[in-house]
Amino acid sequence: MNATITPPKERACELCGREERWDDEADGWRIADDPGNVYCIHEWDINGTFVPLEE
Repeated sequence: MNATITPPKERACELCGREERWDDEADGWRIADDPGNVYCIHEWDINGTFVPLEE
């Protein structure tokens, strides 16, 4: 039974609504549109509907 872990490609802050997308070329997160509140301590939805395991 082998499982593959797939990282998320996008995320959104639950507090300010900032959306980010993964940039493979930069090997990091990039702001999608509006930066949201730049002073926010971002709370990413890591317990939501995204399932990182594929069987």
